[in-house]
Amino acid sequence: MNDIPLSGDNIAVVIPALNEALRIREVVEAALAYGAHIIVIDDGSDDDTAEVIADLPVTVLRHGQRRGKGAALRTGFAEAGRRGLRGVVTMDGDGQHAAADIPRLLRAANSYPAHIVIGARLRKRAQQPAYRRLANEFGDWGIAWGTGQRITDTQSGQRYYPIEVASLENVPGENFVLEAQLLISAARDLGIRCVSVPVESRYRDADGMPLRKSHFHPLRDLYRITAHVVMQVLRHDNMWQQYRLARENPPLIYDPSGEHIVPTVVVPIPNAAAHR
Repeated sequence: MNDIPLSGDNIAVVIPALNEALRIREVVEAALAYGAHIIVIDDGSDDDTAEVIADLPVTVLRHGQRRGKGAALRTGFAEAGRRGLRGVVTMDGDGQHAAADIPRLLRAANSYPAHIVIGARLRKRAQQPAYRRLANEFGDWGIAWGTGQRITDTQSGQRYYPIEVASLENVPGENFVLEAQLLISAARDLGIRCVSVPVESRYRDADGMPLRKSHFHPLRDLYRITAHVVMQVLRHDNMWQQYRLARENPPLIYDPSGEHIVPTVVVPIPNAAAHR
């Protein structure tokens, strides 16, 4: 079974959604073009999020009250595991992520078996709000200590997780903290590294209007993530070894076209075995 390439038929697309009635239908319809298993987690919305996609061939799992993005991801991961799927692609429900990038994430996952693939917001990066770029860079620095590797765009919510990562138990952290901790737990418990794929995120719609206000609150959530990651680093028995490892392991970027040039190590045609 593992010889069969990853595709939309054997992975799930998990979409956490909180009050996304405005755009969730276009997000789901776009995802349906690339995946057979679309799982939307309605995290206690008080609008029509679930109703506007009720006629679409997707699975909608509803939390009776808001439990946060971390809990929504856990619910979606559990459903993907129950179906015996091989991995999970995550996307936000506000339209920020392009479903058209799913094949690119899967190509990277097929080239780098047993890696987490991150849709790194490197294309048209100037469109990203400055405070988000700052938060991303700071998060990348901290998580490098926690994982023993440098990773490009650790705060991106568009990712591919092997099912082994999605099935990890007792992973600490809730809300946005869980996404940071998954990278740390995957590295420490499973020896799984990350590879980034340049993608473009939308912050405005086709008419130039901003998308709905982000659920990510820079001060509060960045503090939570930073405090959590710092504690994970300090509690590690080999903190300085982790630092040395991070210095020795630059980011992996899967970019066969060579369109995105960064002052790091860019690996157009990877040899997955060399990075395990």
